[in-house]
Amino acid sequence: MTATERSIAAAEKYSAHNYHPLPVVVATAQGAWMTDVEGRRYLDMLAGYSALNFGHGHRRLIEAAKEQLDRVTLTSRAFHHDRFGEFCTALAELCGMEMVLPMNTGAEAVETAVKTARKWGYRVKGVPDGKAKIVVADNNFHGRTTTIISFSTDEEARADYGPYTPGFEIVPYGDLAALEAAVDEHTVAVLLEPIQGEAGVLVPPAGYLPGVRRLTRERNVLFMADEIQSGLGRTGRTFACEHEDVVPDVYILGKALGGGVVPVSAVVSSREVLGVYKPGEHGSTFGGNPLACAVALEVIEILRSGEYQERAALLGDHLHHELGLLTGGPAVTAVRGRGLWAGVDIAPGIGTGREVSERLMARGVLVKDTHGATIRIAPPLVISKEDLDWGLERLREVLTAG
Repeated sequence: MTATERSIAAAEKYSAHNYHPLPVVVATAQGAWMTDVEGRRYLDMLAGYSALNFGHGHRRLIEAAKEQLDRVTLTSRAFHHDRFGEFCTALAELCGMEMVLPMNTGAEAVETAVKTARKWGYRVKGVPDGKAKIVVADNNFHGRTTTIISFSTDEEARADYGPYTPGFEIVPYGDLAALEAAVDEHTVAVLLEPIQGEAGVLVPPAGYLPGVRRLTRERNVLFMADEIQSGLGRTGRTFACEHEDVVPDVYILGKALGGGVVPVSAVVSSREVLGVYKPGEHGSTFGGNPLACAVALEVIEILRSGEYQERAALLGDHLHHELGLLTGGPAVTAVRGRGLWAGVDIAPGIGTGREVSERLMARGVLVKDTHGATIRIAPPLVISKEDLDWGLERLREVLTAG
């Protein structure tokens, strides 16, 4: 057996089959490139679902992690540590907000946002106990915890996990009239992705996010923006909401906040919203740990320069121009996205998204399928134009070969 075959065989035998990864075994990575255990190189066009916005092994992030590893990695929140206040200050300033509640994974941050909205609804808005409602959109992806899948419309993620958590109402994504009809006196929040990533990089109609912002203000409801995938430079702005000059009440962040080094997530909001918590009412042993704060602080510093937002905007324009040339032909039925982020719908005669992903892998490009017929393209923001063009040429070859 080859090294690849041994590794995959061990994973198949001893790990739960909750993922269906492409048959590649990565050993090293740098920038936008990964190398497998056999020495074959691949262009990473997925970037860990945007967790690797700044590429693999970014020098500043690795140095920040190494330096912190020699100092202290964990104290728990039972004690203060010297990076925590600095991190919370920097992230609040980046978001234009007042307070930060750090967690680890994106799903934890969404769960925290749900709890926060309910507590705010009871303590501040005055919703009767047990009546709080959160409105969400269909085709959403906010994570896979029991509560989160309770308001998912993806049966693959939802089936066989009931009974489901109540307190949510699902409306069509992008439909402002449906959202307005759903918001009532018991509604405490509207939870949305500014761009739906897992659904295939779905961008809502122009004016939708400003309409949501206007409606939630009028009805005294929190607008919670899940920017876990769309945020921190991916779309050409620090936050995807900025494309329509919208500032939500709550940012939910993760993935790229940890720089691809450690899991870091956070809920960022006003003092009125996050100030509802008292000691003991919510927490996390690892949330806001020194190592996470050190890496995230460097991520925030990198974002302050605006360099990567500008790269995502310029290269994103190029990406969408090139992908646009493929639409209307026999291979691609639609392309959506913003910045260095795209969903490409493959025509049935060409193959499934999985099959196209496997053909690209054979040519040295790694992407991932979603919802059967769609492939997602989301390279690290450090990718060069030359490497991006090389990857797009491999895609053209695959689509032409059929």
